[in-house]
Amino acid sequence: MSGDGATRAIQVLAGAVSGRVIRPSEPEYDAARRVWNGMIDRKPLAVVRAAQVADVAPVIRLASQHGLALAVRGGGHNVAGNGTVDDGIVLDLGDLRRVEVDAVKGTVSVEPGVTLGDVDQATEPAGLVVPSGVVSGTGLVGLTLGGGFGWLIRPYGLTIDNLLSAEVVTADGSVHAASESDNPDLFWGLRGGGGNFGVVTSLTYRAQQLGPQVYAGNLFYGRAKWAEALAAYAEWTADLPDELTSIVSLLVPPPAWELGDDRLLIIGFSWAAPHRPEVDELIGRLRAAAAPDEEVIQPSRWVEWQSQADGLFPRGVRAYWKNVALDHLASDVIDAIVRHSESLPRGIAIDIHHMGGAFARVPEGATAFPDRSARYWLNLYSFWADAPDDDDHTADPGRARRPGAKRARRAVRELPGQRGNTDRRAAAGACRLRTNQARAAHRAEAAVRPPEPVPAQPQRPRRLSPPAAPADCGQPRKQAASLWARPSAPAIGTRHESPPRPQHSTVRQGDRHAHRSGIHPPRV
Repeated sequence: MSGDGATRAIQVLAGAVSGRVIRPSEPEYDAARRVWNGMIDRKPLAVVRAAQVADVAPVIRLASQHGLALAVRGGGHNVAGNGTVDDGIVLDLGDLRRVEVDAVKGTVSVEPGVTLGDVDQATEPAGLVVPSGVVSGTGLVGLTLGGGFGWLIRPYGLTIDNLLSAEVVTADGSVHAASESDNPDLFWGLRGGGGNFGVVTSLTYRAQQLGPQVYAGNLFYGRAKWAEALAAYAEWTADLPDELTSIVSLLVPPPAWELGDDRLLIIGFSWAAPHRPEVDELIGRLRAAAAPDEEVIQPSRWVEWQSQADGLFPRGVRAYWKNVALDHLASDVIDAIVRHSESLPRGIAIDIHHMGGAFARVPEGATAFPDRSARYWLNLYSFWADAPDDDDHTADPGRARRPGAKRARRAVRELPGQRGNTDRRAAAGACRLRTNQARAAHRAEAAVRPPEPVPAQPQRPRRLSPPAAPADCGQPRKQAASLWARPSAPAIGTRHESPPRPQHSTVRQGDRHAHRSGIHPPRV
């Protein structure tokens, strides 16, 4: 699109919405285009700050009409930077942060800009919680579209497992309700299929009873006890009740924790039930198997526990993340984790999430989330402040030339017991992910596609059967993209930098991150 054409399109857009349209010439532009990850530096044609949900449809229509890439930003916490785009339009929904709690029905409805902290603050007085992530600044809607891992995954499953309904604006600007009864195929695709199907403007969740206090804590281990602690953890997690969720972290604690500058192994847990004596006995078993050097265990307000890691990830920090699924924590896996953790530079950390429970009992195929069978998920993540250090902390083969980055890549690549890996090799979980995404695209298109006009001349019918996974798992992804690249269903996808067809827009739904609070299977 020419510069003059883009300028005219932006002028038209400014008159079509009630929110601000911020262009590069305006002083607020640099702040408006920035996202949480400081390493992402993209320059859109304009940033539209929606003032109301009604602003969404005009932005989508204009982007579609003019073939402009469209990035959608909720909380702006997406690690990969999907909440912004070069030479396109950013639809910033961050000011739409209303939360409605119905304590009688036990439901919570949210607008697209809410963060986990917004929801926790609203639900705490009613003793309710929406299961979500572990960093309070994360956007809840983007987290939900990718799945949603957190401190309540074992008792209540993923965030999507608590989703009741959604409102979605598709690429033609039309609004669709999605639930088990309304457009059920679209609802299926939204639960774990990402932001490929439209702009989500509202979500309603089933809330769970919890709090306002939760019994939780951390056990701290110095380097000499890492192997012992991980072996004890592997045995301890073999038969835990669903109410107990735990995460192992290997990191240098933030200064506010006042635990020094050495890397520690931390076993954190939360207990989603009122029966404290039972959890004391369970923690005692772990303590007896591997005595911690220090521990902090006590009842805490849920909003405080949920935000304890926020200090590691301030807005503007530079970040890069990888993750894998693990079948077990056998001795060879533990040895590899300890060996690589000892050599990682400051600013690179590891989390190990214990899975199972309610998360694992959801049948495969019930949602678009690809694989629930792994016992553990391992997340390797980097966070740092300065651009000159980017190569030390990223695992991109094209730029990882320094020792820290090479060690991080090797740590993930050589880890035994994993389902897939972050070097883009096809593995079972990743294969299933692509197949499910393709089927999600087909189902969602079928749910919202208007009837095609009768052609003037007979034409050969087009087959729109659900794609199946071939042996190499390469075809479903192409089919998923092509299903959306039709005039009757304009392309909406998080994975394309430019529109697959000139007459259609591309939507990049933000906050769908491989993030601590929303880890996903390896993307290949």
